Order: sequence, then structure tokens, then C-alpha cells
Amino acid sequence: MSERILSISEAQKDLTQLPDQLTNGEKSITVTRYGKPVMTVLSSEAYKSLLETIETLQEKVEALQETLEILQDEETMKAFRQGVADMEAGRTHRLEDVLKEWGWK
Repeated sequence: MSERILSISEAQKDLTQLPDQLTNGEKSITVTRYGKPVMTVLSSEAYKSLLETIETLQEKVEALQETLEILQDEETMKAFRQGVADMEAGRTHRLEDVLKEWGWK
């Protein structure tokens, strides 16, 4: 990521030029006070992309949490392992037959 670093006084002096710098290659501009970063300026596009990435990661974390809950549920995992064993042993039923038996078809 291309980044420019400016002091507060430089940023203040160049304020009207910052949008052009962000659209012409700079991905972000870090503003410092007494040599320490105090804020970062992003293009609107970079900011929106960052928000989308955060949202996607939050969704993935939630999905992983649900998976972890299932994996930690001993009763569910026991039933799952039994189901896999039944399938491997050929103890299966056709979907159409199950639907008929339960009155869903």
C-alpha cells in the first residue's frame, strides 16, 4: 500500500491537494503530531473497500463460531459420527421414501 506521511502543519498547508494525491496513486496519508501518527486519511474508495473487508471477515467469524459450537456439542457430533458410519455401511434410505413416510410428499 502506497502511503505518504505528513506532519499536521504539512497536511494543513496541503489540505486542498490531499484528495488529488489520494486519487493519483497514494492509498493513504498518515498525519503525524510530534513525529507520532495521529490519523490516517483514506480515499473514499479505499475506505469503502476496508468496510466491505471488515464485514466479510465478521461474517466468516460468525460462521466459524457456529461451526465451533456444533463441533463442541458432544450429542450432535455423536449423531453425526453415527450417520457417517451408517452411510459407510450402506444403511441409507432414498429421500423420496423418507418424504413419503413422513407425509411430506
